[in-house]
Amino acid sequence: MKVLVPIKRVIDANVQVRVKADQSGVELTNVKMAMNPFCEIAVEQAVRMKEAGTATEVVLVSVGNQSAQETLRAGLAMGADRGVHVQTDDDLEPLAVAKLLKAVVEKEEAGLVVLGKQAIDGDNNQTGQMLSALLGWSQGTFISEMELAGDTVKVTREVDGGLQKVDIKMPAILTVDLRLNEPRFASLPNIMKAKKKPIDAMSAADLGVDVAPRLKVLKVEEPAARAAGVKVANVAELVDKLKNEAKVI
Repeated sequence: MKVLVPIKRVIDANVQVRVKADQSGVELTNVKMAMNPFCEIAVEQAVRMKEAGTATEVVLVSVGNQSAQETLRAGLAMGADRGVHVQTDDDLEPLAVAKLLKAVVEKEEAGLVVLGKQAIDGDNNQTGQMLSALLGWSQGTFISEMELAGDTVKVTREVDGGLQKVDIKMPAILTVDLRLNEPRFASLPNIMKAKKKPIDAMSAADLGVDVAPRLKVLKVEEPAARAAGVKVANVAELVDKLKNEAKVI
């Protein structure tokens, strides 16, 4: 079974994000970039499946500009077999990305798609679910445990009320959560090997997909500074403020 893993290049999680002076977006010039942390977990899971013999090939897909190939190489160094780079200089909406991934899944004839539950830049948490709807495949989201059993994937989902266990029929779209695994560090020999692994480049036009935006960003602003706290003299005053000012009780 071929496993497809979409990955995204984002601002490194340890970098302080800054808004551009013209408020048109987030400043990316000379900013450290990295693979989205949830995508790393998805790559690790797919590689473990191959090592266990339940996957025959792990193919990475990234949608973005030329720099996305660096992220693909990082995933290949973790143990993936090859990459697909859908080239675009635009910041695409989740629906456009899902349409591109649908075309790649059909082209590659993959049997399973494993991806992060969300990217830490937009925090949309939409692409996996949209891809499932477009393909008409089963989906499992927020996965913290998974096990392949024939044509079924047994998963544990993290939901508001606790943990939910679900059996999902293949083919399927799985979006993974933080507690699924601990991604490995790529060794120097594997980093060198990754430089020789193939990456196929293509465009949205090659895939016959319309990626025209449906939303327009008017302005991006920094979050409001946190206001100073207020001291209260007693419990009665606290309850009064919670009830009449904050209106939370």
